Amino acid sequence: MSEKIRVLVVDDSALMRKLIPQVLQRDPSIEVVGTAMDGEVGLRKLEELKPHVVTLDLDMPRMDGLEMLRQITRKHRVPVIVVSAQTERGASVTLKALSLGAFDFVTKPPEAASGRMDQIAAELALKIKVAAGSGAPKMIITVPPLKQKDPRRTAMPNWPTRIVAIGISTGGPNALQYLFSQLPADFPGCILVVQHMPEGFTEMFARRLDECSAIEVKEAQSGDLLLAGRALVCPGNRHIKVRRMEHGNVAILVDQPRVNGHRPSANVLFHSVAQEFGSSAIGVLMTGMGDDGAEGLGAIQAAGGMTIAQSLDTCIVDSMPRSAIERGFAGRVVSLSNLSSYLQAKCIAERPLSEQANQNSGADILTTESGARRRS
Repeated sequence: MSEKIRVLVVDDSALMRKLIPQVLQRDPSIEVVGTAMDGEVGLRKLEELKPHVVTLDLDMPRMDGLEMLRQITRKHRVPVIVVSAQTERGASVTLKALSLGAFDFVTKPPEAASGRMDQIAAELALKIKVAAGSGAPKMIITVPPLKQKDPRRTAMPNWPTRIVAIGISTGGPNALQYLFSQLPADFPGCILVVQHMPEGFTEMFARRLDECSAIEVKEAQSGDLLLAGRALVCPGNRHIKVRRMEHGNVAILVDQPRVNGHRPSANVLFHSVAQEFGSSAIGVLMTGMGDDGAEGLGAIQAAGGMTIAQSLDTCIVDSMPRSAIERGFAGRVVSLSNLSSYLQAKCIAERPLSEQANQNSGADILTTESGARRRS
């Protein structure tokens, strides 16, 4: 975009209406054309100033951010970046905003009240530029209704046939809600998800996914068994790996450094899944910004596993799957609407992982946090 990106800042805090323009004006490609203290004023300025992107607080008097967002998505089709409080309520309304069509979000740092916004300055500017380049928001994915869990399901272990590792970012919450709502309760694979999302948001996000899914969805904890019909969402600010164990394969959370700026990182998960499960692994890269996961998808491919990229036309932002496709790491490109049936077909196998021939000469291989391998 040759002209500057015009941004409207909507926030009921006078401090935020001062700080957000200050950090954005450091980027020569961005121009803050106006501010508004609530949704009513924001809508009037939207008509008057014709911004390319809106940054939106959600908790405001008179017309709150959610109502303003509803009207923007109905009438104006301008990308919206939510600037959210990092609280339980902030997480709840932010996830609601994403379901209503917000492009993405950033969280206000704890130091924001004292005037410190440097922590999110680069992230906010980058997301504004990506949003502006995406054009009008794409069709909003309808959030599926709640699913009734099967009361007959027991706590007896149900070992999966394959391990499905998913890396996803911008546009991910709605895409995952759609995907998981299509999976049956007897889905034979186990799913592990790296969604780029901050600490404090992923537990609530996992609960929302569980409510719309027949499969079990939970925020991962170290030691969680990898079971058929279960999906584990990596907590924000942690990495997730997998480990083969004698009495059941498990997820492990680690606090290793960020990888290309991300924690959690899809690359960390994909490399671990490739190392531990080889040809029994399926790697999936879905909608998202950046290239996290592309290299890891290549590792799964090299280990004999299956690799899938979400089709670019069904992504909110296609950078992540595009990066893998261009490097030749995506064995299949599948649309979001076909992804659930494709995964179901590919997870069907004669025997679960616990009974499949061990690729490591019959010995369980444990991976230490340093990456060293030892035999049990």
